[in-house]
Amino acid sequence: MKRSKTSRAWMHEHVTDPYVKRAKSEGYRSRAAFKLLEIDEKDRLFRNGMTVVDLGSTPGGWSQVAAEKVKGGKVIALDILPMEPISGVDFIQGDFREEEMLSLLEKSLDGRQVDLVISDMAPNLSGVGTTDQARSMHLAELALEFSRDHLKPGGFFLVKVFQGEGYEDYLKEMRAVFHKVLSRKPKASRDRSSEVYLLGLGKN
Repeated sequence: MKRSKTSRAWMHEHVTDPYVKRAKSEGYRSRAAFKLLEIDEKDRLFRNGMTVVDLGSTPGGWSQVAAEKVKGGKVIALDILPMEPISGVDFIQGDFREEEMLSLLEKSLDGRQVDLVISDMAPNLSGVGTTDQARSMHLAELALEFSRDHLKPGGFFLVKVFQGEGYEDYLKEMRAVFHKVLSRKPKASRDRSSEVYLLGLGKN
């Protein structure tokens, strides 16, 4: 079967993407690593000894960055898809929307409060804009709920969201939980994408 024009265009963009090339040359599993590195450079997310939870971790670019940055700390990663092991990262495979998965995560925390939650979760896209937006906001809501319950006072939360239906309401919810909420659009985010990263600083 021949590739569609859209598929060919995506493949061309992917193989010529400077961040894809950098990820390969610097040993990161995805171009997304550079989004997190840029945000960290600006906002100083990481410190040695932190406990970090990475939601939607596969293929592992964000977990790699977190493990490098929190020497002596703990990184717990979760995804519905399998992820190849990363030194210094405890991985749990399962669906974050299910209670059983949440219980496993809580068990692995072993009573620790979390310093930082990072979430790059996105749903499988259906191509129907309203459906995809609703699914995406649902995942963001779950990540915020987890952060509300498990972040220590003063903790940070970084989450990917897509601008559209529900975005403004979500922003209000985050502002009720955190001292300050910032919006970030890293250079590694593709211009045409409506994705932005919301950063909650200082959990109340």
